Amino acid sequence: MIAGVVLAPPRPQSLPRRIWQRFRRNRLAVASLGFLVVLALLVGFSPFLAPYDFDAQDIELFGQPGPPTAEHWLGTDQLGRDALSRLLYGGRVSLAVGLASALVATALGTLVGAVSGFYRGWVDTVLMRGTDVVLSIPALPLILLIAGLIRPTMPVLIVIIGALGWMSTARLVRGQFLSLREREFVEAARALGGTDRRLIWRHILPNAVAPITVSATLTVGQAILLESAMSFFGFGVQPPTPTWGNLLNEASQWLDSAPWLAIPPGLMIFLTVLAVNSLGDGLRDAVDARA
Repeated sequence: MIAGVVLAPPRPQSLPRRIWQRFRRNRLAVASLGFLVVLALLVGFSPFLAPYDFDAQDIELFGQPGPPTAEHWLGTDQLGRDALSRLLYGGRVSLAVGLASALVATALGTLVGAVSGFYRGWVDTVLMRGTDVVLSIPALPLILLIAGLIRPTMPVLIVIIGALGWMSTARLVRGQFLSLREREFVEAARALGGTDRRLIWRHILPNAVAPITVSATLTVGQAILLESAMSFFGFGVQPPTPTWGNLLNEASQWLDSAPWLAIPPGLMIFLTVLAVNSLGDGLRDAVDARA
């Protein structure tokens, strides 16, 4: 109080604003977000930014990888195709598969976890034991086996990776639902005649969005690694469509004579997955902080 004037208390900040303020204190996470935004813009506008089409060939350079030059900044491959253009176009595919697979995995994991945590009992037992069984299967060998049998297109590849990456999200959502279903606001909604469907989608799930978002972010990095591994072994998206994984596969034949072909896609996979994981860690710290 100053000279008889009562100072109004400061307005409480909204939860999203508090999360953002905590998040931006993490410099690595902020830098990772900036890197991913720039990368998304580069690969998203690759048809306009790439100096050549991804399958355009220079006949004069055919037969042997070419070193970096003023015309081809990252060199050319053995078919005379510009490595920089293929790197940008390949990023579109790798990021699209990673993001879409993460969405599939998050949606499936959220559904399984929500049903398991809400209904408990035998439903919870059946779903969680099924989750344990899937979790015990090595993902990459199984994905390679399935891909070898059906030679997947890009949509099928997204479904395969997403269908084998939902288990951690299911466990997380189950834990959230087990906690939230006992809260007063859920009991009040149930007393007012709220159906199970309404309780799940309108009352409980919105309060679990933050940890689900963090889990989805971390799933993106795993999906990018899986897609890159599958393409590297020849079971993913097939040439001539470039991805970072099959670019590494093609470059592996020329490691001794043309190492500059392998470094850019390998570096992009490493930096992208590192940035995604750092972003996920930053989001997790911001959401879990007690402030």
